[in-house]
Order: sequence, then C-alpha cells, then structure tokens
Amino acid sequence: MEPSILMHAPAGPVERGRSARIATAARRPGTASVSHKSRMEHFLAFLTKNPMNMVLLGTVLVSGGMLVWPLFSRIMRPGHEVGPLEAVQLINRKDAVVIDVRNAADYKSGHITNARHLPEGEIDSRMKELEKVKAKPIIVSCARGNQSMGVANRLRKLGFTEVVSLRGGLTAWQQANMPLEKS
Repeated sequence: MEPSILMHAPAGPVERGRSARIATAARRPGTASVSHKSRMEHFLAFLTKNPMNMVLLGTVLVSGGMLVWPLFSRIMRPGHEVGPLEAVQLINRKDAVVIDVRNAADYKSGHITNARHLPEGEIDSRMKELEKVKAKPIIVSCARGNQSMGVANRLRKLGFTEVVSLRGGLTAWQQANMPLEKS
C-alpha cells in the first residue's frame, strides 16, 4: 500500500464548489447578519427554555453593573477627591485647611481635628474667612462625600486653586480609624 499524499489547494479564487460559495458569502458585507441572527435566536431560545436561565442572566448583569458602577461614578463626577490617607498627608505636609460643611449638630458630634465649621449655606456670607486661607490647600468634608463635592466645585469657581473633597466624607474617615474631635 502506497502512502497517500494530501495536497491542500490555496484559498482564493481557484476554489470551486460549495466551499467557495460559503467562503465568498462570509466575505460579503450583508451576509454576516444571517449568522448573527441565528446566534441571537439560539440565545433567546436558551433563555426561554428555563426560567432559571433568565435569573442567572439577570444576576450576571446586576453584579457586573455593581462592579463597574464605582468606576463610572468616579469618572462622571467633576473635581478632585482624596481619600482619608491622602487628606492626612495634605494636612501634615502642606498645612491643608479642613472645612466641614455639615450642620452644627453633626459638627459638634465629631469632626476632623482642627476642621473649620462652615455650613454650605453660609459660604457666600463668610467668604472673608476663606480668603485668608486661599493660598493653602483646602479639604472639604461632609458626612458621605456628596455635599462636599459640590462645595469644592463652587470654591474652585470662586478662584480657589487647591480644593479637594474628602472621598466618602467622615464615614470613610471613621472607617480608616482616623481621630475625631468633639466640641
């Protein structure tokens, strides 16, 4: 018995028959959607076969969204934020001023050491106090970091150059086991 030698013809215009038609159809722009539709139909049939498949797909989508949400929310928020450790470094190295924008009761219950109490509604009327520290970095803090971001943006618009918001507010500060002062 003689060994058979398999020869493979080069792909291209030399091809003839059904395989050539399939290869040519795959290269046409309008024909790719046919296979895409059939894949989508198969996927939908798979989902509808068992209600648990829908539950699993929903779980995947929700958990994926929860993983990606912090990234998008950080990108979408204008301005600069610092975490508790970065805030401590700013305070120690650059003599940063901490401004607490929470209400008086919350401020008295506990605030960052040497923080100045300046409620959000009083910023415009107490601008002279802020003008004295305009050259220093300013860290704006609130309860959870949402309110301070708006105040930091407002101060930047008023000409303060080094203004940051405490990411996560006093909640993040306490979670990092940083000291609080009560007055």
